[in-house]
Amino acid sequence: MSIALTDFARARLFPRDRRLTAIQDTTPEAFVERLNAEAPLQVLEGYAPFCRLHVHANWTSTRCSVVAITDANRHRLRSSYEARTRNELPVLVRWFEGIEPPVARYLVPILYDRAQMAKEGTPIDADWGIVGCLYTMEPAEIPMVPITMMRNALGVAEGGSGVPLDREAYRRSVAFWEAHANWRP
Repeated sequence: MSIALTDFARARLFPRDRRLTAIQDTTPEAFVERLNAEAPLQVLEGYAPFCRLHVHANWTSTRCSVVAITDANRHRLRSSYEARTRNELPVLVRWFEGIEPPVARYLVPILYDRAQMAKEGTPIDADWGIVGCLYTMEPAEIPMVPITMMRNALGVAEGGSGVPLDREAYRRSVAFWEAHANWRP
């Protein structure tokens, strides 16, 4: 099985500004090389048949990407309308500012198979393409953000995957994200 890094994931996981919310202490090339050389601790089923998540022990100083909302940190939440790419419509996002999460115990790359990557207009020369990565304390998936589930249901033309909305998964996602948020330095 071979894994490649997509341009979409490269820009988000290894941005030029090397922000603290990105993967730390490795290059995109070394990251992919390690994923291809090292068997994952676990393989998790994704939200669709073409999606898998590989759980790896974190070998970097990358911090957790999600923080629980508490009365002590709620005042640090911020929000804005943003788009992930120039072609996508902006959506409401929220994040913490001014906090420092712990170093993650696990890196969980999100992989799409070659057929799905081609369907989305991103052919790859590998069996699987990295489309994202979770930085977690537990060897488990963080629920997809509700707006990503909606975007996926809208289809490839709107930056999604074309997978219909699963109402129960959406409700679980809302419950999680009502109590958690990403962070920015």
